[in-house]
Amino acid sequence: MKSFIFSAALALAVAAPGINAAATAASFDGPFVGVTAGFNNDKVGPGLEGAAPLNRSIDQDSAVFGIFAGYDKLVAPRVVIGAEASFTIGADDKLEGNRGAAAVTIDPEHAFDISARAGYLVTEKALLYVRGGYANIRARTSVGNIEVASENLDGWLAGGGVEYAITDHINARLEYRYIDAGSNGSSYERQQVLVGASYRFGPATDCRPATRRRL
Repeated sequence: MKSFIFSAALALAVAAPGINAAATAASFDGPFVGVTAGFNNDKVGPGLEGAAPLNRSIDQDSAVFGIFAGYDKLVAPRVVIGAEASFTIGADDKLEGNRGAAAVTIDPEHAFDISARAGYLVTEKALLYVRGGYANIRARTSVGNIEVASENLDGWLAGGGVEYAITDHINARLEYRYIDAGSNGSSYERQQVLVGASYRFGPATDCRPATRRRL
């Protein structure tokens, strides 16, 4: 997963032409909202804070869907910084294991995160970026048919990706994220590969030369 993103970023960097600051301003500057979807893998260790211990580590692959919103600022012709919040839910993402002879189910109901990112424009339309911030996973744990814990797992996230300006207002992205929500000796790791599309509210940029006014 990581190597795919890094390979795509390298290909963009090799092909990068000169940067036109006026052309990029609308595509990577100002507020935005978007939708995302992709692959999710959760891995839980034998101990989980507030829940029953498991016989062994368990993991589950699933699809994930979400929404996000944020704000970016073009601070130099090639440099973008920003902040973003997102909310995600999974499909068929319950983790199933055992505590002794009893069945244990961990249901990650939803998650949200708040992060900052910094990016570099490798072409006038392609942004290569890294991300880091706070993540929270809402997990409900049941032993048999009895719920034994329902809690918010705090953690941190790190990741990176590539965002491409399709038009002045529509961007697409490919991103990898790693989340660690373990604490007090417990282990909860999440890895995601996400694709997304966003709408930028900045004004459209017209790069055509201004027509000389006739007297």
